[in-house]
This record gives sequence, C-alpha cells and structure tokens, in this order.
Amino acid sequence: MSSVWELELPGMRYVLTLSPQHSRGFSGEGAVLDAVSTDEAAGDADLIGALLSFEPRVEPGLLAERSGLALARTKAALVQLGTSGRVGFDTAEAAFFHRELPYDPSRVADLNPRLRSARALVAQGAVRFTAEDAAVVAGNGGERHVRFDGDRAACTCPWWYDHRGERGPCKHVLAARIVRREASVETAR
Repeated sequence: MSSVWELELPGMRYVLTLSPQHSRGFSGEGAVLDAVSTDEAAGDADLIGALLSFEPRVEPGLLAERSGLALARTKAALVQLGTSGRVGFDTAEAAFFHRELPYDPSRVADLNPRLRSARALVAQGAVRFTAEDAAVVAGNGGERHVRFDGDRAACTCPWWYDHRGERGPCKHVLAARIVRREASVETAR
C-alpha cells in the first residue's frame, strides 16, 4: 500500500510519498484508470482546465457548476488533469490545487500498460457481452469472464485473482467498461 508522510515546519510542509514497489510508481495504484480511459474525460479535462485559475484550492463542486458538468464528470476530469501534471492533490488539505508541470498530457494513457492493453483488446473486437452485466474477453491467455455488480467488477484472469481490485481494474475489466460505455453513448444518441 502507498503511504504519505508529512513533516510540518514553520512556514512549510515536507511531504514524502512512498509506493510499495518502484515499478508501480504513483499511478494511484490503478485507481485512476477508469477516469483516464474515456474520451469524455479528456474532453471534460480541456473544459475544466480552461476554468482553472492558480488558486491555492480547487473546488470540484464550484467547477461542476461553472462548467455545467456533473460532479462525477468534473472529478474524472480533475483526475485526468492530475495525471497530466496540471492539477495536484494536497493530502494535508484534502484538496486539489492548480499547477502546470512540463509534461505531455497526450502520453498519459500510453504510459500505462493495462490501459494500452485494454484499448488493444477493444480495437481487436475481443469483448463480447453475454448479458447486461457479463462479458467475455478473448485474448492470448484464453477467454476471461468479466462480471459487473453496479460500479464493481470482477474477472477470471490471474491478475485479478492476485490483486482483487486493490490495484485498480485488470485489462479485461477496463476493456469491458470501455465497450460498455461506448455502447451506452451509442444508445443515447
């Protein structure tokens, strides 16, 4: 599990964040993958990014009101902006803040192998829904079964078995969610 250590000093705060393995980095342990996997979040991030000002605290509710987006979409856009270096999260204040880091936002999704693999599965047409809450994802490891229960999902792959969602969704769940989202957008049109 990741941990954050803070040292309060007069006029400043030193924050040290540790990840359990250096190879895992600070990707939110996979928790941000759903938010960065949608084209909608990328478009929303452009809108929310235009509304940011260099305030010491970014208020998601106020941004949702100003943008006309639902609060959930605003938070997903803030996650997208966070992974591209434009928004930070202050753990002591439990709040987002605006910043600009010299980071190419178009590379964010490409840096995550699970998201790349999920998009490849979608592009190959490897996802087939057998029911509203169940999908079969075909891959080089055979067929994997994904089952949805509201916002939660489970998969029959070894990665899911090892981590049980504690490190975010596996590539099969991500791929099924992407296809499910695309289908709901098409249905709404």
